[in-house]
Amino acid sequence: MPDDRVLLTVLLRHDQSKTLDEIMAHVKTTGFYRDFPPEGVEVVSWTVAMSYGFVILVRARPDALRAMNRCIEQKAWGAFRYEVFPAYDFAPIAAQLKRDHA
Repeated sequence: MPDDRVLLTVLLRHDQSKTLDEIMAHVKTTGFYRDFPPEGVEVVSWTVAMSYGFVILVRARPDALRAMNRCIEQKAWGAFRYEVFPAYDFAPIAAQLKRDHA
């Protein structure tokens, strides 16, 4: 069966009007770290970008996209501003291009 999951790049930018302690208190209250990612979504990588926040790559079933959006809206808003971009794995293509252009 083909893998129909999609990759999403999630950018969570810290709300810089808040201190880190305020952000951590907010996400503890909302249960962000407890509940993220929602069912059907797998974290591929989670990176801290200094002076920005988090860059998270997730793999999700298409039917889990609504749960993903709702999780961020309910758990992360107030601590982060966010953007989500569909993504795909370019590494195999880049490797082929490297071979083709050698």
